[in-house]
Amino acid sequence: MKIPESTSQSESGFAAPAKLLDGKLLSAQLKEQLKKELSDLRERFGHVPALVNIMIGEPASSCAYASSQKKVAGEIGIEYRLTSLPLEISQRDLIAYIEKLNKDPHIHGIMLHKPVPKQIDYRLVANHVDPAKDLEGINVENIGKMILGETRIIPCTPAAVMEHIKSSGINIRGKEAVVVGHSEIVGKPLSLLLLEQYATVTVCHVATHEAGKLREHVSQADILIVAVGKPALIKGDWIKKGSVVIDVGINRVGDRIEGDVEFESARRNAAYITPVPGGVGPVTVVMLMRNAIEAFKIQNRK
Repeated sequence: MKIPESTSQSESGFAAPAKLLDGKLLSAQLKEQLKKELSDLRERFGHVPALVNIMIGEPASSCAYASSQKKVAGEIGIEYRLTSLPLEISQRDLIAYIEKLNKDPHIHGIMLHKPVPKQIDYRLVANHVDPAKDLEGINVENIGKMILGETRIIPCTPAAVMEHIKSSGINIRGKEAVVVGHSEIVGKPLSLLLLEQYATVTVCHVATHEAGKLREHVSQADILIVAVGKPALIKGDWIKKGSVVIDVGINRVGDRIEGDVEFESARRNAAYITPVPGGVGPVTVVMLMRNAIEAFKIQNRK
């Protein structure tokens, strides 16, 4: 789906600023698609996906991200449950609870909310989630399937980035894609998704910066995705003319929220750019719901 263009060539003949990849608009379009799919599933199976978000030591009502998930689930028509467990819960008891949910045929998706207390090994516990119910796509089985290009459940933020790139209308095949940040939940899986679409992928990280080569790589990017968590790390004059820039960073600077890219100066060079806030974030929540639908379909062998 392509986001409608909101800017064009200026009357003076100079290139107009980058078109905004509006996450709120894109998420609204994606939600409509999911509503239609849910309607079909309800008609065929008589019920809809149900998911559980497990939070430890934090009242569910105090978490903005969980509140957003609940709101979007309600808009689409997915059953959503927030479960608060005590801060002192043992790892054994948490795993037992997850395994109980794994066996519950009425629960189709499970996620473990971060952060978790120090006695919990997040990665170990996440790997106890049934891969078919792993809403965040982080179980090692699902990551392995991603390497093979076979997974149907994709980590939510990388999936949101790919939807933004798709909405720009750019053909990914053969493009130089640069990912700044190599985290396990964004950078690494995103590089695999881009490779699957035949982009030529470069992944930059702290050692790239230490070697003084970050600008060099960024300036070659037809598609630039930045997910570091450091405000204004990427300077606007580094951006290649006509590129697509996806800023995943969310940083509080005084009373403002800013991304990892110098937005105003980058917008003068890029063809498309995501705002912060209002870019990747709204779509990420919708991708969680899409994963819930995929999990439901996998469990019902559809």
